Amino acid sequence: MGPAVLVGSLLLCRPIDVVRAPSLSVDDRRAILAAWASDLYAVDSHPSLRHLPGTPGPVSIDEVQAALSYLDHRSCW
Repeated sequence: MGPAVLVGSLLLCRPIDVVRAPSLSVDDRRAILAAWASDLYAVDSHPSLRHLPGTPGPVSIDEVQAALSYLDHRSCW
């Protein structure tokens, strides 16, 4: 496995990993994904990509937004 964001003992490589992390609260998951979606982590010359430090590589903003949307819909149940 490549590098990943380490939160506690969790390795988070992709936005869906944040959604699936059972030990994180919904608020913590949302905060991590919101940070990942931030323009602060936009890839130079590729504004549709985000690269959170410690992750294997960039992901599309669409992937981050999809994870946020999934989390929002899932937390309504």
